[in-house]
Amino acid sequence: MAEMTPYQEDIRQLYARGLNLDALQGHSLLVAGATGLVGACVVDIVMADPHRNLQVFAAGRNRRRAEERFAAYADDPRFSFVEMDVTQPVMDEKPYDYIIDAASNASPNFFKQQPVEVIKANIDGVAHLLDYGRQHGLRKMVYVSSGEIYGQGDGHAFTETSSGYVDCATPRACYPSSKRAAETLCIAYATEYATPVTIARLCHTYGPGFTESDNRVFAQFFRNVLRGEDIVLKSRGEQYRSWLYVVDSAHALLHLLLHGESAQAYNVADATGNITIRQLAEQVAAWAKRKVVFDIPATADQGNTTPVTRATFDTSKIEHTGWKPLFDISTGLSHSLETLKSQ
Repeated sequence: MAEMTPYQEDIRQLYARGLNLDALQGHSLLVAGATGLVGACVVDIVMADPHRNLQVFAAGRNRRRAEERFAAYADDPRFSFVEMDVTQPVMDEKPYDYIIDAASNASPNFFKQQPVEVIKANIDGVAHLLDYGRQHGLRKMVYVSSGEIYGQGDGHAFTETSSGYVDCATPRACYPSSKRAAETLCIAYATEYATPVTIARLCHTYGPGFTESDNRVFAQFFRNVLRGEDIVLKSRGEQYRSWLYVVDSAHALLHLLLHGESAQAYNVADATGNITIRQLAEQVAAWAKRKVVFDIPATADQGNTTPVTRATFDTSKIEHTGWKPLFDISTGLSHSLETLKSQ
């Protein structure tokens, strides 16, 4: 039997520290966007439940990627891959009791190259999944939104009622604007049709399960040091962000599935993980004994880069439901890198 990676050990620790999914037993869970960073981690956590009696459906568009990512579950009768594009109506007749909708590209290269598809995945995806849920007795859905909906703030930590400026007349706005609209759509379904849906606003999430096309900064930094390279920053890296380990992010989604109120949004973040892009690069480089160097062009193209300089989150609302992060940023980064190195 292969030795467990630090990532797998961290998932096991969730159960050792009290994670209980008994309320889901005997039911079915659909994870849309299951091959993405967060969706795949949700699948891994549920499949690791030592008392699991839950049918897990991992939905995505890329069967090859799913077969590779979930090879460990290929012979498990309680796991199934469902080929699904959420921009199209759900034609399946399987009774999905619970849904976690993580089907959205969060990588900035898609914001520049495929802004239409980004918008459709968020808005049409929510509508199609909730329509399906209404017709098939949905017990609960969690929509995975983003702290980017807050736009440009005033320097204070975002609460769930914060609302900052987003320039909607830019291609880059495809992501925050469609996330905002999708959230409103969730609230509309909950209000008009009593559809049970909760919104999770994730901060910047990192971990070892990113895809080959992911060009978020953490993924680029990880690739650099694992190839034995220094990290080259094209800016001063002064943007200040909340960062959260993917195991904590996925844990929060499952917690909200069980304990979040319908028609409510919750920030998901870790106040101890608030650092600049430069500090993130320095921590990753230090792990690999590499350096951070600067190569700042005279004129930088900001077309697919968020203009938000500071994005931190007030997490008191979700903490009142009993959730808190279990892994600090130093642990999360080192466990991510150790897992990737072992693979």
